Order: sequence, then C-alpha cells, then structure tokens
Amino acid sequence: MKVIFTSDVKGKGKKGEIKNVSDGYARNYLLKNNLAVEATSGNLKAQEAKDAKQEQLAENEKQEAEQLKDKLAKLEVKLVAKSGDSGRLFGSITSKQIAEQLKKSHNIKIDKRKIELDDPIRTLGYTNVPVKLHNEVTGTIRVHVEEK
Repeated sequence: MKVIFTSDVKGKGKKGEIKNVSDGYARNYLLKNNLAVEATSGNLKAQEAKDAKQEQLAENEKQEAEQLKDKLAKLEVKLVAKSGDSGRLFGSITSKQIAEQLKKSHNIKIDKRKIELDDPIRTLGYTNVPVKLHNEVTGTIRVHVEEK
C-alpha cells in the first residue's frame, strides 16, 4: 500500500515522503496512529501543494537573508571598552555584546549564536565578523572597538 508519511517514522520514512509499505503495517500502525495517510490522488495533490508552499517559504526566507546581508555590509557597530597601553582590552568583546549593540543602535535583531566569532575580540580597532543568516547566506558585520 502506498502511503504519505505525516511525521517521521524511524527506519521507514520522513515526513512528506511517499513510500510503499505492507498493507497490514499501514492499516494497523501507520494509519491508526496518524503517522501516515493513504496515497490517494487527492492526498497526493494536497502533498504537492504543501511542498510547493514550503519551497516558496524557503525561497522567501533566503531572499530576506540576502537583503539583510546587504544591509549589514553597510553598517558599522561601535563598542567602547577599557584598554591598556598596548591597545589590548581589559576583557573582551563577545558575540552577545555585538548582538546587543546591533539591536540598540541599528534595531536589527540577530541571535548571538548566528554571529560566528571564533575568539572574542581583545584588541582595539576594526574587525570583520561573519554572521550566518541562512544555510546558504553568510554576511559580515564591521565591528569598531574604541577606547573608553
């Protein structure tokens, strides 16, 4: 019997997949527990519509990420910190501080986990910090650390 999975079933299929399974397994387990629906022509069309809508949403998300990337490329985030004589900071600038300052000064909310700062910034001056906006889109923020 052909079924369309409505949720992930370990070892059998993922949500949205169309697979051929044994009749007894389909009737007694999958259909009974709402893990799948029978692959009738109406259900297949509904699944195609869902897939098309999902694809459109993913494309829109990617376009928004591209626009945000362009916007971030033009911005500069200024942070003020105490430093010693040699230009090294007493402490460091973390991705959390960058995200908070970006929200405060430019009203752009980016999760601190998306800011890919390998090591915290410990020196004065300019630093380009990569930001993962989408699976396929990575932007950069220019961070300027000034002395207090």
